[in-house]
Amino acid sequence: MTAYILRRLLLMIPTLLGIMTINFFIIQAAPGGPVDLAIAKIQGRDVDATTRFTGTGGETRDTSQSSTEPGGSRGSRGIPPELLERIKKQYGFDKPILERFFLMLRNYVVFDLGESFQSNTKVVDLVISKMPVSISLGLWTTLLVYLISIPLGIAKAVRDGSRFDVATSAVVVVGYAVPSFLFALLLVVLFAGGSFWQIFPLKGLVSDNWDQLSWPAKIADYFWHVTLPVLAMVIGSFATLSMLTKNSFIEEIGKQYVQTARAKGLGERRVLYGHVFRNAMLIVVAGFPSAFLSVLFTGSLLVEVIFTLDGLGYLGFNAALNRDYPVMFGTLWVFGLLGLIMGLVGDLMYVVVDPRIDFDTRGA
Repeated sequence: MTAYILRRLLLMIPTLLGIMTINFFIIQAAPGGPVDLAIAKIQGRDVDATTRFTGTGGETRDTSQSSTEPGGSRGSRGIPPELLERIKKQYGFDKPILERFFLMLRNYVVFDLGESFQSNTKVVDLVISKMPVSISLGLWTTLLVYLISIPLGIAKAVRDGSRFDVATSAVVVVGYAVPSFLFALLLVVLFAGGSFWQIFPLKGLVSDNWDQLSWPAKIADYFWHVTLPVLAMVIGSFATLSMLTKNSFIEEIGKQYVQTARAKGLGERRVLYGHVFRNAMLIVVAGFPSAFLSVLFTGSLLVEVIFTLDGLGYLGFNAALNRDYPVMFGTLWVFGLLGLIMGLVGDLMYVVVDPRIDFDTRGA
């Protein structure tokens, strides 16, 4: 097992390097970089998140037809060359692209993720400060998804083909088809003052006067704020795990050892939970780290934006809008590294759940 872990750790290096390389050069090629935004502010123009600049007189110009100097100097017409060079130097674009790339990698190895262009705050500090919100949403969502999906999947497997199975499959199909952010919008319309009831708050994870509340009131206030975001993420996440649980149980129920156990006179409940459960739940339990990471870093992005929750998703969204490259690349580095580590933890969970598994003998 030690050899397998070492191989996986060594494999993380080229994998993470590939992720950073591809994303770095794709983002560099995208129009409307931080230098463009700085120039637009100097010229008194409003800038959106894509490639179009709107002048003070109302005219709109597509910057894709402007110059494309390295570092993003589109729309620099009328800017003194000295000022342009100072702006490039401020954002680090006075260096060739390859030099910037290797400098970034060298700093990332020691977890020097740079400073945000927008707030002049260290990216590491920003990520740490936003982590509690996203972890809070991710933990509650993953916990509820497992508490709902596993019993539902087992019930569907035991009653495969019944009316219950068909009816719940319709709910699962809806969960597959409709993403979390659409459920979030629906919940806002229904319960957050959109068009019907104003029951739940629309902004933040706690109230402004949270520090003045008693502990019971703080807990109630927290759950009052977190209800709709978590509900939206649960509805959009439970379908896959429910069907995975069902299919795992159906596969195990059809195996020979189950027929043997029944032939020995064991009760159906003992067969199901004493023999089938452990084998069927192997892939479900071992997938917990990956499921949590998926909810934490992908499922919560638009939900955080919709409910104005100041977490990692909201941080990444604002960084993309403002072309805050240090935040974009720094969070990508952290997320990529955590994703690879969680993948390894998921493999180790297989061994914890079923010690018979040996990755070394399989040449993994």
